[in-house]
Amino acid sequence: MSRIGKNPVAIPKGVTASISGQTVKVKGPKGELQVTLPAEVEVKLDGEQVTVMPREGAERGRQMWGLSRTLVNNLVVGVTQGFVTKLEIQGVGYRAAVQGKNLNLQLGFSHDVVYPIPAGIAITAEKPTMLTVAGIDKQLVGQVAAEIRAYRKPEPYKGKGVRYSDEYVRRKEGKKK
Repeated sequence: MSRIGKNPVAIPKGVTASISGQTVKVKGPKGELQVTLPAEVEVKLDGEQVTVMPREGAERGRQMWGLSRTLVNNLVVGVTQGFVTKLEIQGVGYRAAVQGKNLNLQLGFSHDVVYPIPAGIAITAEKPTMLTVAGIDKQLVGQVAAEIRAYRKPEPYKGKGVRYSDEYVRRKEGKKK
C-alpha cells in the first residue's frame, strides 16, 4: 500500500478541479493546469478532494499510484502558490540580466549566452548574481532552472558557475608543488 498514494488531495477554496477520463484539470487564481494520468490508475473527484487508486490486477497501477497522486497535488499547489527555484552565479565577471523575453548570461565564455524565457515562466534577477525562476508548472520551473545551470555547472576547484541556492558544492584541493 502506497503511503503517499492513499492520501487524498484536498482542493482548497477558489480552486476548481474536473476529471474527464484520465485527464485532471485544475483551475485556480494563478492559472489552469492539466495532467493525463496513466490508464492503470483510477482517479475520482469526491467533493473537496481528489483520490487516486490503482486498478485491480494491474501491477503497474500500484507502481504509478504515488506518482499520480503527487502529480495531481503539484497541480493544486501550482495554481494556488506556484513554484520558485533560486539560482546563484559565482565567479569573477559572471552575471545575468533579464532583457525583455530573454535572459542574458555572462559566464566567462567569449560570447554572452542568450536564453529565451519560455511561456509560463517568470525569471527575475534581484542582483546580477541571483536569479529567481518562478511559475505554476513544477516540471517546467525545474527544467528551466536545470537548463540555465547546465550552461556552466559549478566546478569543484574554485566553485565558479551557476548553482542552486541550496546546493552544496564539494570543493577539492588544488595541485601541490
